[in-house]
Order: sequence, then structure tokens, then C-alpha cells
Amino acid sequence: MEAFEVLLEKYAELVIRVGVNIQPGQNLMLTAPLETVDFARMLVAKAYDAGAKYVHVDWEDEQTTRIRYERASDESLSYYPQWLADMAEQFGEEGGAILRIKVPDPELFRGIPSSKVSTAVRAAARAREKHSAQTRNNRITWSLIKAPTKAWADKVFADLPEAQRIPAMWEAVFQMNRVDREDPIAAWREHIGQLKEKQEQMNAKRYKKLHYRAPGTDLLVELPEGYLWLGGGDNNAAGDYFVANMPTEEIYSIPHRNGVNGTVASTMPLNLNGQLVEGLTLTFKDGKVVSYDAKSGREHMENLLSTDEGATHLGEIALVPHDSPISRLNRIFYNTGIDENASCHFALGSAYPVNIEGGAKLSKEELLARGANVSLTHVDFMIGSAELDIDGELPDGTIEPVFRQGNWA
Repeated sequence: MEAFEVLLEKYAELVIRVGVNIQPGQNLMLTAPLETVDFARMLVAKAYDAGAKYVHVDWEDEQTTRIRYERASDESLSYYPQWLADMAEQFGEEGGAILRIKVPDPELFRGIPSSKVSTAVRAAARAREKHSAQTRNNRITWSLIKAPTKAWADKVFADLPEAQRIPAMWEAVFQMNRVDREDPIAAWREHIGQLKEKQEQMNAKRYKKLHYRAPGTDLLVELPEGYLWLGGGDNNAAGDYFVANMPTEEIYSIPHRNGVNGTVASTMPLNLNGQLVEGLTLTFKDGKVVSYDAKSGREHMENLLSTDEGATHLGEIALVPHDSPISRLNRIFYNTGIDENASCHFALGSAYPVNIEGGAKLSKEELLARGANVSLTHVDFMIGSAELDIDGELPDGTIEPVFRQGNWA
């Protein structure tokens, strides 16, 4: 493998040129954990090299966040500064790009009451609702990427000696992002082309329903009129192409919010705002969660599902073959942005309006009328495995295999 410094520079270049695809004169807002300061500075340099007008860095410190939950009054947790929300919204209105190194510590809020975390998360979601619409509708460029932190590496590579964990995590991040290829940017363009090909095949089928079957899972998902499969990346309002999640191996679409029936079992732990939920099962009737359980972290799910009415409905379905490059690493990363690209998954909460024809221009009421879910939250959970079969029902009622034993049929 190439020297670490060379790979790091390749990764930074890839993120700026492909992930956020910075355009000359564009502003960039980078959110980064303090521990990633060296890599963050490299991203800033690459952004200016690409012609960025101004790069603003928001530094995150998870321990500071934890102190708030430990010491602040319960009343204060329902407060989120409107000026912060306004700043993000204005940044989007001016066509700025959003880049975030998103690597939450899976154990960050161990011992903190789940209700406290959900109160703060809900307050932030309400205040930032207009900014969230900018990203969910792809009006602006946004990208979520990964870089190691000690707490995350300690959880994922607990089987290795401590000194080897961060290097092992960097190696995994490089592999899953194709940074170890001779030309990562060219490798990504080829990969995006393959995802687009699969997306077009699924859009051509016009399935009415998908039937999921696996141990603990027997779920029928109806698809709304005018649904679209997407994958790889998308164009912002200005027509600039970007990749919202790096890595990405999925194609994703939209279920009918009232057309989900049966039971589904998760196949990986869910890192829910720094709190782990394991062994999750959900039962749906006419689109709504009517019962649920978890081997651990059930109370965290309870708080998630009480966010609003839309939190009890599905907003996204995504297909990822079990033999994806991330799955072949054979490790749980306790990070939804990675684990969801090793496994088929669903998301509770808001749909992406872009997954339905003309959806980016529809109001909440119009989206609901079309069968798209609306919510303050959007939480992915993994349901894929080598035992997952999916059947598709064609417009004429014919049933045909889509997935067999976790892979494309």
C-alpha cells in the first residue's frame, strides 16, 4: 500500500473534487471533530485549491456535548439557537456546500437518559427544518464522510492492540472509498456509472410491491405512483453533481407511507445519536409501526418513534448486495453511514422528496398525498444479510426475484 500521507492526500482530493465537487467561487462549511484536525486542514487546503471563495470550519467535541447532557437543566435541552439555524439556512440560500466528517462515538451517551438526548435532537431538528429541506431536496451540495477518532476505532477494532486501531480504521476508510486505487477519482466515476446502471434497470421494472423475506422478516412494501430509484450522486439546484455519502454502495427509493405490512428484523446494531440499539424488530400495519422490541436500547427506539407521527412510518428503502466491498470487510462499524452500505436497509422518518417525480417542488401536504412520508427525523436501520430474499411484483401481477441470498438475482 502507498505511504499513508499519499493516501490521505488522495482521499482529501477525492472528497473535494467528487464528494462536494467544489466549484470556483463557492463557499464551503466543514463540520469536523477536533481529533480530525490534520485531515480537516488538508480538506480546507484542497477546497481553496479547487477555487472555494471561503471555507468555514465548525469544530465538534463530543465530550463537550456529553457535558451538556450531564450538567444542563432538562428545560435547556429543548433550546436550540435560532441564529445557528438561520446561519445554516442562509449559507444554503447562497449556494454553499456542506461537508461533514460524521463519526459519532457509539458509546457517547452511555448512562445518559434517552429522553434527554431525544429532547435535544428534536429541538435541533425543528429549528433546522428549512435547512434540512435544502439538503433532502438536493437544492444544495452536501456530503458526509468518515475519518477515524479514538472512541470509534476503539469500538470497531477492539480485537486489535490499542496502537493498531486508528491505523486499521484509516486502512478501512481508504479501502471502502477506493482511495487505494491508482486513480481514486476515475474509480469513483466507474463505480457511480455502475450504480446508475442498476438504478435505471430498477426504474424500468416499475415494480408495484417488494416482498422481503429473511429470518425474522416477512414484509410487504408497496411503492407509490411515480417513485424513482436513485444512487451514486445527484445534481444540486445549480446542476453541479455531488455525492452525498462517501462511501456509497446503495440504490434507494421511497415506500408508500401507508403501504408497509408485516415484520422486519434488523441485522446490525444501530448507533442512534450515540446510543446503541441491538436486535431491533418492528411490525407494521398499513404503513405504521404497531409494535416493536429490541434486545437492548428499546427505550432509545421509544423516544425516536415519539418524535412525530411520521417517525412511525418508513421514508426510504435501499438495496445493497451482501457482497458489497464494505460487507466483505466483515466488520460492524457502528456507523450508519458505513453499515448501511454493507446491507439492505430501511429508514424511519422523512422520505427524500427527490425519490418521487417532481417531489422537490411539492409541499408537505402534497408529498403526503402522493404517499411520501414527512417527518423531522430520518434514521436508517440495516436489514440485509446472506439470507435475505426479495421478490418484486410487476404491474401485470407477475412475481419475479430481485434478491436471492442477499445479492442481486
